[in-house]
Order: sequence, then structure tokens, then C-alpha cells
Amino acid sequence: MECRKAVSKADIEFCKEAILAFWPNVDSQTVVDQVFWMITQEGYQLVFLPDADSKKAGAFIGYRKQTMLRTGPMIYIDDLFTFPECRNQGFASALLDYVTRYASEEGLASIHLDSGYSLHTAHRLYLNKGYYLACNHFAKVVN
Repeated sequence: MECRKAVSKADIEFCKEAILAFWPNVDSQTVVDQVFWMITQEGYQLVFLPDADSKKAGAFIGYRKQTMLRTGPMIYIDDLFTFPECRNQGFASALLDYVTRYASEEGLASIHLDSGYSLHTAHRLYLNKGYYLACNHFAKVVN
């Protein structure tokens, strides 16, 4: 299983169906340009694994390097999604391992992510990969 890093709009287009399945609120007409802007302007990284037919991404992870006072330099995982037909085949595990290797190579001390309360299968994976429940995340809509 070889993880591929998105570097072009064609790569993002390959991931588009998975991105829209995970984030249905995103505009399908602008998502490729939006993700490309995030990659080129914000340091967002998109890594994916093709499905069995290699016709689309079966899973993807989106992350970025950032520095916070409480953590120092670290990785924040924005997105992790696997299509149902690709689950329980090691896709998410391989993507998490990819990010862990990247963090280690960059000399970063930690990786952080948020997860919905009811995603118990995902939580089991995170715990098995050495993640721990560090805090609750609060959000407020402003506009």
C-alpha cells in the first residue's frame, strides 16, 4: 500500500469524491481550487491511497505543520476519511503511519487531531496507534 501525496490539481481531482463524501458542505465546483490554494498558501498536505480499481482515492488524510505555545511545532490532522468499501483494509492505518513518519523526520514532538464523539471504530484505531484523549475541542460560529 503506497501513500501518494497530492501535488497537482489532477491529484486533488482524484481525491474529490472522497473529500466531498467526508465534507458534503464543500462546494463541488470549487473544491479542487480550494484544496490547491490550501496546499500552496497554507501548508496543507493531502495524502491518499487509491481504491482497489485505482479510479479514485479510497482514503485520504489532510494535515499541516503548525506551532502552538502549548505544543511547540506539531502536526494537526484536519481530515481523515476512508470510503466504507475500503474500511478494515489498513487504509487509515497506513495514512496515520505516513504522517507519523513525516513528523518524526521533521523532528516534531506530537500529532493532534479532533474526532467526533460517536466514531468509536476510529477512536479504537487512534488508541491502537498510540494516540490518547488529550482534551475536548470547543467551537463557536461567528458568522
